[in-house]
Amino acid sequence: MISNIINKLYSELPSTVKLVAVSKFHPFEAIEEAYGAGQRIFAESRPQELLSKVKRLEELRQECPEYMSDIKWHFIGHLQTNKLKMVLPYVSLVQSVDSQRLLDAIQNWGAANGRVVDVLLEPHVAAEDTKQGFSPDEIYDILGRAVGTNAYSHIRFHGIMGMATFTDDQTVIRSDFSALRNIFETCRKKFPTLSQDFTELSIGMSDDYPIAIEYGSTMVRIGSMIFGVRG
Repeated sequence: MISNIINKLYSELPSTVKLVAVSKFHPFEAIEEAYGAGQRIFAESRPQELLSKVKRLEELRQECPEYMSDIKWHFIGHLQTNKLKMVLPYVSLVQSVDSQRLLDAIQNWGAANGRVVDVLLEPHVAAEDTKQGFSPDEIYDILGRAVGTNAYSHIRFHGIMGMATFTDDQTVIRSDFSALRNIFETCRKKFPTLSQDFTELSIGMSDDYPIAIEYGSTMVRIGSMIFGVRG
């Protein structure tokens, strides 16, 4: 059962590590069951699916305004700039900012809507060419401009999100997580004025989260282990 897995995870995870339940491709009823077991942060990767679940919750709150009142949504997928209005009003964190174009669009949306958007920057360290993401130098340049010119007045940078190469080779996985941790630590050292907010290293999923914790993960994104494989 979903509740049993969540209870097991909470008993095993260090208190410094947040559990993000990746609910993509799963019905709203599965989210309700996980919420009932104490889970509060849920992640979606498709704007339309996120919006449909948000709207379902709004329907339920018409009968009970406080229903699931402390739920938090994260967005973890590749976000197209023309889909911002389906995501940004509803999420507490965009984990997957992977391009300058997207970053600029989020800044413009925040300015137009009087919002400060919390984000993680996504480097590309894995071997697959299909993965999106910044180079380390691009991330340092972005944060340098954020500090030096206030170029991102409507964005709050909270850390780094990344994925290891999809492989069973733990040597490769460890190398990727080490690289992501090094980027995260370098950012904190180079930009100490950001370090109060820049606290999240979101690495680790169902298959590799124990290794990610060894490398300093503060946030693990677990889907199939909690909800089963679907989609």
